[in-house]
Amino acid sequence: MDAGISRAEAAELLKKYNREPFHILHGLTVEGVMRWYAKELGYDGDQEFWGLVGLLHDIDFELYPEEHCLKAPELLREAGVSEELIHGVVSHGYGHRVEVRPEHEMEKVLYAADELTGLIWAAAKMRPSKSTRDMEVSSLKKKFKDKKFAAGCSRDIIRAGAEQLGWELDTLLERTILAMRACEDEVGRQMEAYNA
Repeated sequence: MDAGISRAEAAELLKKYNREPFHILHGLTVEGVMRWYAKELGYDGDQEFWGLVGLLHDIDFELYPEEHCLKAPELLREAGVSEELIHGVVSHGYGHRVEVRPEHEMEKVLYAADELTGLIWAAAKMRPSKSTRDMEVSSLKKKFKDKKFAAGCSRDIIRAGAEQLGWELDTLLERTILAMRACEDEVGRQMEAYNA
């Protein structure tokens, strides 16, 4: 899988179109989650590619919220990003933004985990630890069922993502907690450097 862009170039590209720390944090989180899933699902050799798709998946969201997933191909092509990576980025908007269906397992993971990382992060911030390290699936399920909690995180998309992967919802919740736990420290370090 060829990205057509290095990790350093991708990080600069994200910062070029995103100034809000929340959007940078989300990109870094989804990158870490995607890298974890690549390893977990047996795609060790493609960890970098999976991570870059995660890092750049919301490239157009801050500046072009009404054109999210529609403006991304233009921004990414200008930067020399591969069509394979562009397809991965755009496919996470399937069914609500674009009709580019997630095909590769990597795209299905992004579709399923993107909204879920937002829900997990919101739930983690409510914990005394402010961390995913001590989060259990049972407590996340309570937050998932509460439609008012992190209402912007679509439960329908999360459920559809689990279904596309052929997983039980609990499996997706548990694996994504583990993925966020694994990358939490690194994301924190990168955010400190960004905010410095």
